[in-house]
Amino acid sequence: MTTWKNMLLQDSASPLMEQLMFFHDHTLMILVIITTLVGHMLISMFFNKFTHRFLLDGQMIEMIWTIIPAVILILIALPSLRLLYILDENFNPMISIKTIGHQWYWSYEYSDYKNLEFDSYMIPSNELNKFNFRVLDVDNRMVVPFNCQIRMIVTSTDVIHSWTIPTLGMKIDGTPGRLNQTNFNLNRTGLFFGQCSEICGANHSFMPIVIESVSPKYFLKWIKNN
Repeated sequence: MTTWKNMLLQDSASPLMEQLMFFHDHTLMILVIITTLVGHMLISMFFNKFTHRFLLDGQMIEMIWTIIPAVILILIALPSLRLLYILDENFNPMISIKTIGHQWYWSYEYSDYKNLEFDSYMIPSNELNKFNFRVLDVDNRMVVPFNCQIRMIVTSTDVIHSWTIPTLGMKIDGTPGRLNQTNFNLNRTGLFFGQCSEICGANHSFMPIVIESVSPKYFLKWIKNN
């Protein structure tokens, strides 16, 4: 059971990830149907002895196997283009957070309320508490309110990093000298973990990301106390 769970997508925590999962299931169902149909036809050709000595062409079947794949591609392309548009659109963000990648830690800047800046390092194994996750937990978590549109501005100071949270369906590169932006909206509270998904050097795998999703009331209190 554990092996099967590792092969599945993580539970969604944002509307964008829900749409990505729906598109994944939609495309996978089409692939399963095509694979089953083609496999059945191949097996039947191996085991039957139907022949037609005088068959020279089959315009009808050629027209069918040209039109049907075109329709299937349209059924995949239209939801895909819609999803790409949704992922790139910024919907009047309530909060903007700047994320800066370093070798090998992250820095966060909250500049909407006051100039709040902090670094986020992985907690070493010898300093972990019982409730911490090894190689995933950090000393300073990125705190955000749920049910709020949040804009992430990502860059880097040295090499290319990648700010990635699988539960949110987010993966955006932090490139030196360039600002990339994305947006997300958390629909529940909790802790959400990610890691740098770009091979950025020797300690690439020790560059975790932790988002703590809280209520807007608690978020304002956290801003006030920092």
